[in-house]
Amino acid sequence: MAFDIDMRTVKLTVAYDGTDFVGWQRQGKGVSVQGLIEEALSAIEGAPVTLHGAGRTDAGVHAVGQVASARLAAAIDDRLLGRALNAHLPKSIRVTDVATVPDAFHARFSALSKTYEYRIWNGRTVPPFVRQSTWHWIEPLDLDRMQRASAAIPGEHDFTAFRSARSLNHTTVREITSASWRRGEEATLIFEISGKGFLRYMVRSLVGTLVEIGRGHRPVEDIARLLAAPDRAAAGRTAPARGLFLMKVEY
Repeated sequence: MAFDIDMRTVKLTVAYDGTDFVGWQRQGKGVSVQGLIEEALSAIEGAPVTLHGAGRTDAGVHAVGQVASARLAAAIDDRLLGRALNAHLPKSIRVTDVATVPDAFHARFSALSKTYEYRIWNGRTVPPFVRQSTWHWIEPLDLDRMQRASAAIPGEHDFTAFRSARSLNHTTVREITSASWRRGEEATLIFEISGKGFLRYMVRSLVGTLVEIGRGHRPVEDIARLLAAPDRAAAGRTAPARGLFLMKVEY
C-alpha cells in the first residue's frame, strides 16, 4: 500500500570559509560545501537529499549569504533543523537561517540578483588572521582611478573580456546594477558589485584589471574599452579566489 509523504521546500542561508573546499559544487574529487550539507541533510532525512545553490562559488571563494534550497520530508521545525545541520557540519560552514518556503521556490532560478565583494589588503604587512580572506597588494593603489573606471560596469554588457577561458555559458551578456569601491577597516579596499548573473571568474577578472588601473599601468577608460570591444587576452590577470565573497542573494 502506497502512502503520501508530506514534503516541504526549505531555504537555507549559508556562510562559509572556502579556503579548504573545492568550491560550492559537489565534484568527483575533493570536499565541497554542497556535498557536506547534502550529507548532513541526508542524515537528518534518512534518505538522499539534493541541494540547489544560488551560485557556484569556486575553490577558495567564501560566502556570507549563500542561499540553497532542498525538498525534505523530515518532521523537524526550521529552528531545530538549523541547529541539527550545524551539529553535523564543520565549523567552517554555518547555516545561519532556515525557512520553509513555497514549493515553487528554487535557490538558483528564483534569484533576482546577487551581490559580491572583493577585498584587497593594500599595505606592506597583512595580518595573519585575514591572509586567507584578502588579496595582499603591497604597492599603493589609486582608489579614485579604480572608482572612476568602475563607473563603466553597470548596465547590460558583453563581459567576454572578463570570463574564464573554460566558461561554457551560452551567452556572455550580463546586466550589472552597481559596481563601486570603498575603504574598509585599516588597509582594506572593498569592491562591491551586484547584478542578475555573473560569468565564471568575471568579478575576479574585473578586479585584476581594476588593480592595474589603480597602479597606473592602464588608463581609466580601459574597462569601458574592453566592454565595447571584448578580448580576454587584452584584460588584466584574474585576482586570487581568496578575496572574493558572495554576500547576499535577492529574491
